[in-house]
Amino acid sequence: MVDTTGFNGKAWLDAAGHPATEALRIVERYQRRDVGHLDVTLRIDDVKAYTRPWVVTLHLHLLPDTELLEFVCNENERDLRHLN
Repeated sequence: MVDTTGFNGKAWLDAAGHPATEALRIVERYQRRDVGHLDVTLRIDDVKAYTRPWVVTLHLHLLPDTELLEFVCNENERDLRHLN
């Protein structure tokens, strides 16, 4: 279980623009059903943005023999100037 708090309220929850405030709390639970499957449950609770908590469940599948794609987050990026 991962319990995350301390958000600054300046970001959205997703690309659709669901709002979040500094009161946001996200609880993540991970369950490995078997070798190739992982279930992730996210409980999103933000009393300043939503009337009640809501839950998102993701069912992830292992894709062996595929290329791993990198995701780069540029928010608050401070390393590029040191790479030259």
